[in-house]
Amino acid sequence: MIQYLDNISHKDSKNFFLIAGPCAIEGEDMAFQIAEKVVELSDKYKIPYIFKGSFKKANRSRVDSFTGIGDEKALEIIKKVGEHFNIPTTTDIHENDHAALAAQYVDVLQIPAFLVRQTDLLVAAAKTGKCISLKKGQFLSPEAMRFAVEKIKDSGNENTAIIERGNSFGYTDLVVDFRGIPTMRNYAPVILDVTHSLQQPNQNSGVTGGRPELIETIAKAGIAVGADGIFIETHPDPSCAKSDGANMLKLDKLEDLLQKLTRIREAII
Repeated sequence: MIQYLDNISHKDSKNFFLIAGPCAIEGEDMAFQIAEKVVELSDKYKIPYIFKGSFKKANRSRVDSFTGIGDEKALEIIKKVGEHFNIPTTTDIHENDHAALAAQYVDVLQIPAFLVRQTDLLVAAAKTGKCISLKKGQFLSPEAMRFAVEKIKDSGNENTAIIERGNSFGYTDLVVDFRGIPTMRNYAPVILDVTHSLQQPNQNSGVTGGRPELIETIAKAGIAVGADGIFIETHPDPSCAKSDGANMLKLDKLEDLLQKLTRIREAII
């Protein structure tokens, strides 16, 4: 994953890399607005950047929750963002058939945390030849992620990374065990998913809650312990986001955060 990023942008950068974008693709204008701002900041701070957007939200608490604007319509928007700004893109897949479909549009396929033990899904993703990011299950130890990485490599694909997104802590909260980041770096590059780590799932309303006021705290700690990358979902107005608005970072707060994280990175290398 890191070698792949080195080939596409900021070859002289020793910075962490950034995966950022909306939780779900809501429309072309919104996707371009977010990407334009993040590209501006990633160029300013020399941060290799991958645009993220879900083309479909399959893991929903309620049947009436927003799931997407149409699979191929959303994938086309992600592809247009990548081509327009000359940046790599990523989206998450949930079914075996999604691997080949999404691989036509994006550069990195993301495996959701709840599905990271699904062997057929991992193999289908690996066989596309795309880079694969594996979200650590909320129910898994850091050591267990070695086997998910091995499934990708045993399928002939060496381009993989692990995304840490917290562990279940009781029924309605998550906690990040930062000891797991250096452990998992023995298997693959590690990305800290800051915003999903601050979710408060399984709320009585059926809508996931969050603690966005702790985004800076979690992100700083991740960089300090050596995370290779940071994953942040961001939106111009999280209160109006159609998915995961409770834990997203407001877009106009991103620059201050990236500036601080870059300083920490400079201090530890």
